[in-house]
Amino acid sequence: MILPQHIYQDFVGEKARQAPANLLPIGTGPYRVTSFKPGDVVLYEVNPHYRDLANVGFQQVEVKGGGDATSAARAVLQTGDADFALNLQVEDNILQSLAQGGKGEIVADLGSLSERVIFNLSDPDPGRTNGDRSSAKFPHPFLQDPLVRKAITLGIDRDLIAKQLYGVTGQPTANVLVLPQQYASQNTSFQFNPTEAQQLLDQAGWKDSNGNGIRDKDGIELQMVFQTSVNPLRQKTQQVIKQTLQAIGVGVELKSIDPSVFFSGDPANPDTLERFQGDLSMFTTGNTNPDPSKYMQTFTCGAIPTAENQWSGDNYGRYCSAEYDQLWQKAVAELDPEKRQQLFIQMNDLLVDDYILVPLVHRASVVGVGDRLDGVQLTPWDRPTWNIKDWKPKAKQ
Repeated sequence: MILPQHIYQDFVGEKARQAPANLLPIGTGPYRVTSFKPGDVVLYEVNPHYRDLANVGFQQVEVKGGGDATSAARAVLQTGDADFALNLQVEDNILQSLAQGGKGEIVADLGSLSERVIFNLSDPDPGRTNGDRSSAKFPHPFLQDPLVRKAITLGIDRDLIAKQLYGVTGQPTANVLVLPQQYASQNTSFQFNPTEAQQLLDQAGWKDSNGNGIRDKDGIELQMVFQTSVNPLRQKTQQVIKQTLQAIGVGVELKSIDPSVFFSGDPANPDTLERFQGDLSMFTTGNTNPDPSKYMQTFTCGAIPTAENQWSGDNYGRYCSAEYDQLWQKAVAELDPEKRQQLFIQMNDLLVDDYILVPLVHRASVVGVGDRLDGVQLTPWDRPTWNIKDWKPKAKQ
């Protein structure tokens, strides 16, 4: 993106997070920010410099943050208090019930996003100092072992999670890169196999020596903190995963973090995705561009968040592989479309086969659109508000 030099020239590199303009951005869209309270509300007014001013649909737009997805869905679909609700990650049967409210409709698009569980390959031990906790300099005491990661992966029932919790809004997946279709690997698969998972943990030397139901080795308990954002669907997914992992002797402590903190990127807050001071973390992401270069870059060594870079990277699991980085460098330099496609598939397969993360569900982008609003069109390659210039009050019948 092009940024105005006179606004940002004193806030480059590590200072970027401190720029006042981050809360009052300058753009060329139909609306401009007048007030931004992080985690609360953003107010917009018509941008008087917009190129098509006569066709802007509203004088003011109010975006309310925080809260939970179920309440947001209810505000659009049942009560009519809001006109649009973003990211309705709500259990399928509840969402369908809310849709009967008569005030709006559910609009879904199976795009490029997937819910996943990532492993922290660094040590999140709270005994470490602030800069050293969850630092790639200190390996995780047991998640560095691919046998343990494979066992945990085999201990997660993706079919159950997708069918019982997501329903029509998602389907199980084994891939990190799910769209465009030509980039979706046909080489991967998944299974739920607790018996094999237990055999792998036995092979890796993890036994329940004290009879407390949790395996241990060399005085270390196979106990993990599993964190995600506050969301009823995610909490139910956490419960399903906890139950199946405990059945193979893996202890799981669940942690739910307010979304306004979890996704904030605040370098001072230890509960953000970037800081990742747990063992497992669950969230959704994907490529918002038909070209997956930027998305797949998030697994390179240079994208690891550190204290030195103000926890600003997207490689939350601290994965670092020379082989992966070389594949990515080749892909971004390759001009032949078919060769490039194969390089991205190799990257996907390396992440999956090395059990760097557990792809769970290929998620649909689900929004609620009130019956007073017209012009919403979803695309896999941008935010649901990409064409807000075309949003208008629906004409009365």
